[in-house]
Amino acid sequence: MTTIDLVKKIKILSLEMVHKVNASHIGGAFSIADVLAVLYNDILQYNISNDKDEDRDRVFYSKGHSCSSLYAVLHLMGFFSKEMLDTFGENHSFLTTHVNHKVPGVELSTGSLGHGLSVATGVALAGKKKKAAWKVYAILSDGELDEGSNWESILFAPHHQLNNLIVIIDYNKVQSFGNIADVLNLHPLDQKFKSFGWDVKEINGHNHSEISAALNKSNLHPQKPTVVIANTIKGNGVDFMEHQLAWHYKTPDKDQLKDAINQIQKPYR
Repeated sequence: MTTIDLVKKIKILSLEMVHKVNASHIGGAFSIADVLAVLYNDILQYNISNDKDEDRDRVFYSKGHSCSSLYAVLHLMGFFSKEMLDTFGENHSFLTTHVNHKVPGVELSTGSLGHGLSVATGVALAGKKKKAAWKVYAILSDGELDEGSNWESILFAPHHQLNNLIVIIDYNKVQSFGNIADVLNLHPLDQKFKSFGWDVKEINGHNHSEISAALNKSNLHPQKPTVVIANTIKGNGVDFMEHQLAWHYKTPDKDQLKDAINQIQKPYR
């Protein structure tokens, strides 16, 4: 399966899951979907028959509210069945509407923002001390960077030369109460990370070639942690969702679901 085909499947499954149980956060699920498709299809080392394999790369999905796209890609990669995916949001299901570590392929329960990077940094330090070959990936929302705990980790990682740590920021520039620039401006984000001692890669987070090049393990800095600032669009690929704060919260109705699926199935842009 190509990554283009994969991202379409991720988005359609995410839409269906969210619609079925009247859940939310589809805008942020769509902005990170391309990154997830490339990361899981082309980059990560993992074992679907043993999701705790010691040699696996670790992924900490800190923006856990946008869980539908992560659950979708884990299912599509073979971690669990469609029958399990269909229990999303139901009572007693492990597929809760914030990421749950009891789901195969998930390292940490997340959604309480600002914790994922702290844990990922500690795990990266442990891996470095063990001289392990595996990498640690932390996927953050941009609004999450308002949390001070992230900046402690951002200071800590270069000091300890955690070259096995890769942070991916879903920089869609819309957070829960408005535009990033209005709520708490992060600009210039690249310069902030550079001043802390990170290797910074800024990309179009919907361009699969750019995503692949930025995440390719052979391109990682030999001494510094890496941050990939993925410039994305909230609600990417569906015209009535793109850039719209409302889709941080709204659930697509039946007509919107049909329209959105039709748009996603068109040739990729």
